[in-house]
Amino acid sequence: MHDSTHPTRVTCSRRARLLAVALLLSVSGILVSGCAGSSSSRAAGTSRIVYDCVLTKSCYAPRQYRVAYGIQPLLDRGIDGRGETVTVVDPYPSLNAPAGSPSRKRGQDRDRRRQMAPAVTDIRQDLKAFDSEFRLPTARIEVVTSLVGSASPWQAEGEEVLDTEVVHTVAPGATLRVVLLPSDVLSSAANATADLLAGLRLAVSDTDVVSVSGSLGEHYFSRAQLAEMRFILLGAAAHHVTVDASSGDSGTSSDPWWDMPVKEVSLPASDPLVLGVGGTSLTANRLTGAYISETGWSTVGAASGGGFSHLYARPDYQDGVPGISKMRGVPDVAGAAMWSIPVVFTRGGKEYILGIGGTSASAPLWGGLMALADQYAHHSLGFVNPAIYRVGRSSSYHKAFHDITTGNNTVTISPATFTGYKGASATFTGYQAAPGWDPVTGWGSPNAQVLVPLLARLSRQTAQRQKPEFTGPSKIRISAMTCGYYRTSSPVAARPMIMRWISDVPSKIVKLVEVRPVSAGR
Repeated sequence: MHDSTHPTRVTCSRRARLLAVALLLSVSGILVSGCAGSSSSRAAGTSRIVYDCVLTKSCYAPRQYRVAYGIQPLLDRGIDGRGETVTVVDPYPSLNAPAGSPSRKRGQDRDRRRQMAPAVTDIRQDLKAFDSEFRLPTARIEVVTSLVGSASPWQAEGEEVLDTEVVHTVAPGATLRVVLLPSDVLSSAANATADLLAGLRLAVSDTDVVSVSGSLGEHYFSRAQLAEMRFILLGAAAHHVTVDASSGDSGTSSDPWWDMPVKEVSLPASDPLVLGVGGTSLTANRLTGAYISETGWSTVGAASGGGFSHLYARPDYQDGVPGISKMRGVPDVAGAAMWSIPVVFTRGGKEYILGIGGTSASAPLWGGLMALADQYAHHSLGFVNPAIYRVGRSSSYHKAFHDITTGNNTVTISPATFTGYKGASATFTGYQAAPGWDPVTGWGSPNAQVLVPLLARLSRQTAQRQKPEFTGPSKIRISAMTCGYYRTSSPVAARPMIMRWISDVPSKIVKLVEVRPVSAGR
């Protein structure tokens, strides 16, 4: 194994990697016997395997998963994400956490299997074991440690392992890039919102795709933070970076990390510049992976996040879509969330092959899928939502998507179903999945062999006609931007100024020193 560390000088360049650490995992693991991409032929009782969700038929091997979503035909043609980078944003593990402690996972029932997983692992060894177990090519991973100081870049917890292994399953040729958040990210609402923005700011630099598995209710963010998030996302769109995010695991409510649950959708998924990803329960042929059916995902104390924003008006690309109100509807798309894909953890010479669910599993599916689309198109697609909705309205819809018409996202939050919650039990009545777009699964899950070529063709056409709109606070006052390229203290309409600045210096990332909302009448 060859480790290579590449600290970089702090600059304003888009290529800056701020304390990035890079590793090429050049290891040759022992290939499992039996059919390619499946551990189902491995002799039961192998001493190093503590638990195997493939053998117990509670998850699908990567090949079956890829067949179900039409990804395997693309891989067979060499469309595997090579040349692309997918960045995920995950918390650094708490070194004092007991085994199975969730950092962002919710729900006592659906995390029962997670309790077997080690609290802290080495991401290099996890990926090595995953690749060996399922005959995947060697993974390349970069870890950005700017927000966690001198901590070891290789220590990981379940969320990071899940994100990287799902992306690697879908786009095995893509580079994996991890931006680590402080381990105390969920200690308070103030920490969570600030750390998420800091992580997102790092994530959109030096990448092609960003996939965020975290979600925080809209009410936790101040107007200044909303404006800062929008500024970061406008920069991502201008640099043709696609950003997707999980819609959350609490149905029509936000996760009650620090207070009573609120009926709302969650950020970053609800921002119109983000591709919001909901969850499904997938049924496929256990032997071949052939797609059978899906329903909207819900289980005890958890469900696919969805509904309508309290902050953002309906974006143009959602105009005329049946079922969408005057506000931004979430999610846009969906993917398997019900323990569908195996995640390999290693510790002390033992392997744990576990099915871990939630929209934390469906978001990286779409992150990997966007890497395939970028490679297919020979350019980064960037802001892809308008193209997604054009496909949804087209005659190709039922070929490119699995339209999910059953299930709902009603959820009951209680101390028994949400770790750490101490309030009274509360039920939030959800929405029903329905033909076409719905606030449970969006347009549905992908049939990638049809969807990827369509996105590659449509995204450029759409980008020529429609630029991202500023649909947050209608005006902002930008008092200073550093790097010496633009400076103003006068109230301006945000979008024209920001887009003009970005077009003038397309390779720069700016630091937004101060953003203050001003009234629309000024």
